[in-house]
Amino acid sequence: MDTFDIIVVGGGSAGSAVAARLAEDRDRSVCLLEAGPRNNDWRVRTPGMMPFLRGSQNYRYDTVPQKGLNGRVGYQPRGRGLGGSSAINAMIYIRGNKWDYDNWAQLGCDGWAYEDVLPYFRRSEHNVRGESEYHGGSGPLYVSDQLWPNPASRHFVEAAAALQMPETRDFNGERQEGFGLYQVTQKNGERCSAARAYIEPRREQDNLDIRTGVLVEKLVIEDGRVTGVAIKRGFRREVVRARGGVVLSAGAFNSPQILMLSGIGPADHLREHGIAVVDDRPAVGSDLQDHIDYVSSWETDSHVPIGDSREGTVRTLKAMLEHRRHKTGMMTTPYAESGGFWTVADGAPAPDIQWHFVPAMLEDHGREKVKGHGFSLHACVLRPESRGTVRLASDRAKDAPAIDPNFLDDERDIATLRAGVRLSHRIVEGAALQRYNPRDRHPVDLGDDDALDEMIRNRADTVYHPVGTCRMGSDENSVVDPKLKARGVDGLWIADASIMPRLVSGNTNAPSIMIGERCADFVREALN
Repeated sequence: MDTFDIIVVGGGSAGSAVAARLAEDRDRSVCLLEAGPRNNDWRVRTPGMMPFLRGSQNYRYDTVPQKGLNGRVGYQPRGRGLGGSSAINAMIYIRGNKWDYDNWAQLGCDGWAYEDVLPYFRRSEHNVRGESEYHGGSGPLYVSDQLWPNPASRHFVEAAAALQMPETRDFNGERQEGFGLYQVTQKNGERCSAARAYIEPRREQDNLDIRTGVLVEKLVIEDGRVTGVAIKRGFRREVVRARGGVVLSAGAFNSPQILMLSGIGPADHLREHGIAVVDDRPAVGSDLQDHIDYVSSWETDSHVPIGDSREGTVRTLKAMLEHRRHKTGMMTTPYAESGGFWTVADGAPAPDIQWHFVPAMLEDHGREKVKGHGFSLHACVLRPESRGTVRLASDRAKDAPAIDPNFLDDERDIATLRAGVRLSHRIVEGAALQRYNPRDRHPVDLGDDDALDEMIRNRADTVYHPVGTCRMGSDENSVVDPKLKARGVDGLWIADASIMPRLVSGNTNAPSIMIGERCADFVREALN
């Protein structure tokens, strides 16, 4: 039976940061357990291959039917393997708004105000622009400017500026509002996942044991303390022991699933699945929040945007060859190349809509092939009021959990999204984008609330930012305290997007890495 000082469950964005930082102390043994593969091949490293990462790197979860989406089943891609979702995402580096973290502190998460988390963002970051008040210049996570964006992505920013929505070069600086090209987690033209940033440089360390292809079945809890992890590797089951404790970092869906399989969660639900209750904690798997997103799409005669045509295919093949040789060109694209943040609702404390502009036509998360050339514009609700759940579908760890984001349950969410979609169309009407003679692929009377709402409910879905299912707080009903220690049991910390008490106003990858950085410090403090 193997024994380590610390076991980290999940090698995703936060887990990679936790494991690497704890392994900096060569006297501490760390075991990192990950269900998926190493995720270090050329497809993962090549940014433009992102739409094709649908195999072992992606859990490809579905939701339960969504009443707010006219009964449709939503798609929930999640990263599987080292790097987690940072190995399959669009690489956009966004931290959220200052207000988000100050609000966390007001909700009882002491030590999580913006001034508290900024040093950890800076510590994790290696921004190619150099160190500054808001940015780090020597951290492990490379953050780069896009050098080869599609011309249409720049024209989107021009179109927004024509509506008096100013251009910005830094969404993570003094002000979030504005439109511009996104910075991305890339290094020298290749994807810089959390695993490539944190784990790969330490792969040869003898105090860091990295195990992939490991299914975690449950936590081992003895006399109120987590002492290990029960795993299955191939056909073999075993227990890995932890002297100091376990850090659970399996993400907003799998962290609550593992807790519930271990007897920590809503008691009645656990009993329904024949699981002995260790700690009756209804907040486990509750408070699920996600960014509901609507994608408007236009077809163009111009072949400047990325597209499916003979010319487009030849251009892509040449770009793939260029990237293999030089790490330059079109295949460095994150697809969501430009975007912006703006406020559409009266009284909002921070921007409430985020846009992602994609110089290609998207349908059903890119899973449906669309012939021709064009562009798409995502609009997502940044601080949704709707709340959902993650529950067990069975008592087996290999089975996907039951995911219910409960999208658009709160009428305030569809009102905000409606305003965002209307503004999307106003931006596209600008001369900068009209040069492409765009034709709306899903025309609707934008002045008719009912017609627009019906189309939103028929087409909207996630933009891949689930959080909140292991909520942090100072109240006894929360799942973890402000130092990320689990309530109800000893020897357990949770570090991933599941601990967020409220969804941040932006993409969640950078905040998840920051959470991992902070958790490593909390664990060190507890064990020293």
